[in-house]
Amino acid sequence: MTQQPPPYWLRDNCPCAECRDPRNGQKLFQISDLPPDLAIAASKELDGSLEVLWSDGHRSRYPLTWLHDPDQAGDGRTEQGKRLWTAADFARGIPGADWEAYLTDPAEQAAVLAAVRRSGFALLRGVPTVERQVLRVAESFGYVRVTNYGELFDVRIEPDPNNLAFTNRAIAPHTDNPYRDPVPTLQLLHCLENSATGGDSGLVDGFKAAAVLRDEAPEDFETLTRTPVPFVFRDRRTELRADRPLIDVDPLGRIREVRFNNRSIGTLRADDVEAFYAAYRRFAAITLRPELRLTFRLGPGDCLIFDNTRLLHARTAFQQDGRRHLQGCYADLDALHSTLAVLHRRTAALDELAELFAGEGAGEYLGEAVTMAEHMLQAAAAAEAAGAPDHLVAAALLHDVGHFQGALRGRDLMQGQDNHHSDSGADWLARWFGPEVTEPVRLHVAAKRYLCTAEPGYRAELSAASEYTLTVQGGPMDDREATAFARLPGAVDAVAVRRWDEQAKEPNATTPAFEHYRPLLAALMK
Repeated sequence: MTQQPPPYWLRDNCPCAECRDPRNGQKLFQISDLPPDLAIAASKELDGSLEVLWSDGHRSRYPLTWLHDPDQAGDGRTEQGKRLWTAADFARGIPGADWEAYLTDPAEQAAVLAAVRRSGFALLRGVPTVERQVLRVAESFGYVRVTNYGELFDVRIEPDPNNLAFTNRAIAPHTDNPYRDPVPTLQLLHCLENSATGGDSGLVDGFKAAAVLRDEAPEDFETLTRTPVPFVFRDRRTELRADRPLIDVDPLGRIREVRFNNRSIGTLRADDVEAFYAAYRRFAAITLRPELRLTFRLGPGDCLIFDNTRLLHARTAFQQDGRRHLQGCYADLDALHSTLAVLHRRTAALDELAELFAGEGAGEYLGEAVTMAEHMLQAAAAAEAAGAPDHLVAAALLHDVGHFQGALRGRDLMQGQDNHHSDSGADWLARWFGPEVTEPVRLHVAAKRYLCTAEPGYRAELSAASEYTLTVQGGPMDDREATAFARLPGAVDAVAVRRWDEQAKEPNATTPAFEHYRPLLAALMK
């Protein structure tokens, strides 16, 4: 390392089980608990990690990849890491997916949510044209944000509208609900019918418009970031107000939020109203530039998801020669970001498992005539052929991953030292899977010892290598141990995995590849 990190920062991020709960990662100490004279007594780099001995005797170990991660994306809410766009950037089409593919393929869902995060919007096609379906879309990645408009709202002509959106008038680019704090950060619009002439939809990247203003008139940009604007909404049952700037920036000056809705701006009483209105007019003119406005038509079954803190949405006027009916609802970005992060985390975990099967798993399986990967794939195939539930197919597939984890490996077991691979494998897998998968893995060695006692003929069928490891792992259970094992909640599942384990040692057997099991594993992941 070229430079040692500050000691309090480094100690505050210690990942050990004394400092963080291993189940949820939350810290188990307060920053004030650390000694006032904390210092690094010694440190060294070893096996891709930085090992630190602290002045108070504590020891920490940090992956070097983590230490050197710049974490530039932050929380994903600012302009950093986003794609600021103009209409021409979508000449080949707008980001989106078919609804059924989105529901069934984690990669498709991740692509849609990533488009909302990066470009501010995405379009789902083929969403069933039934009322309230927009709520199902929101619930596919998060939670519905209920407002005074209800859990959903109908965008159609109303006889006594409390909002111009419920007329056939043209609506200029704007964000919704600027009079709330916090504002709903996502909006969804689902088209049920659109046979009227006109009524085309439009989007403007508000971050791009703000960036243009910053480039062309930096003083106006500064004015709009520091002037609180009174946004107001009133009807017979509601009175809402939020004083926020048109352009909000984070402490580093990065654009974080745009609130723009001329229909909802109340009376501004500021020190320099003239400067504000000059900047406001300039910004409004930028949002109306044709090159910034992406225009498209929503058809029945289309559902638009967009970032309400970034994108301005608009509509052309339409005639009453047909019906135009959209249903909308609000949701929030934090849930979308969470779902996307979990999808990415699952993909990374599955990639790690795939690499294990292709890499270390291609090696010898403890004296048997198959590789470790072949053995585990054969066990999974046997479980699948037996009609086992998904969690047991997963347990059969992953039951021996402990030979690759922990201080002792499979080779140590074959040299006469128990590597406790059932425990290390279950603990490693617990990062991603619940006990329905991990406990059969944890108990599958004990199940072999149990079966040798409960079924005398079982031991005679063991291979020579399995007989050897049985001895290293403690030999058959005595009657007391066998009785206690049989009473364990996971004993039946562990015995099932053990039987498939013993079947899975056939040279040149044909089995599905690891990729066959990815959807099953993804569905079981926490």
